[in-house]
Amino acid sequence: MIEFDAGSEFDRQVQTMLSKGYPALADRSDLGFRELLEPLRKPVLERASTMTAPTEGRVPFVLVVTRALVPIEESVPLTTLAGKQKPGVIERFYKPGELEQFVALKSLSLPDEAVYVVFDVDRGEEFCGVVPLDAMATVAARNRTGLTMEEGIALLTHFPATLAKNKCYSLSGTRLGNKDRRVPALWISKGAPKLGWCWEGNPHTWLGLASAGSRAGAASAVSCS
Repeated sequence: MIEFDAGSEFDRQVQTMLSKGYPALADRSDLGFRELLEPLRKPVLERASTMTAPTEGRVPFVLVVTRALVPIEESVPLTTLAGKQKPGVIERFYKPGELEQFVALKSLSLPDEAVYVVFDVDRGEEFCGVVPLDAMATVAARNRTGLTMEEGIALLTHFPATLAKNKCYSLSGTRLGNKDRRVPALWISKGAPKLGWCWEGNPHTWLGLASAGSRAGAASAVSCS
């Protein structure tokens, strides 16, 4: 088993966001941004003994910056594919002003904080070719939940290799109301990440469904179960 240092990984993710310009987008200095994230070190280290080294398909934790701090329109262009330079883009089929209407499901009970950490993240490649609604049911039966847009963007930001050819992922933790059938997703288009959406009843051989085991803010942990 590959030895995993949770503290070093925490520092790497913080540095990744610093290098991509997150502090300026959040209207903070580099020091102020570090101080905002530092309280999340505690819940990460508390679970360090249960963590294993990240793989392309599954990672132990991801630091998440929500749209309350950095808008999705500004965080998506900071993503790239592994070893590539082209910035991520947002699908043009999102109508003007519509993206902000896609919000996290209340059932997720997300930490009420601008930054938090999501644990045991799986890109869900086993669900490639599975109807998204069926994949969601399977994930729920495992006491897991779909990722939100911000969590998916964070996963891609910190682990670009998770988004690969024929191994893209839906973000079912964010939806537009109870009647809208669209499920946000991250896939590859013209050599760059793209945030788009697919219908909840339509399977795609190249699109799985990403999920998480639990989440925690600086104040307290939030289980998905």
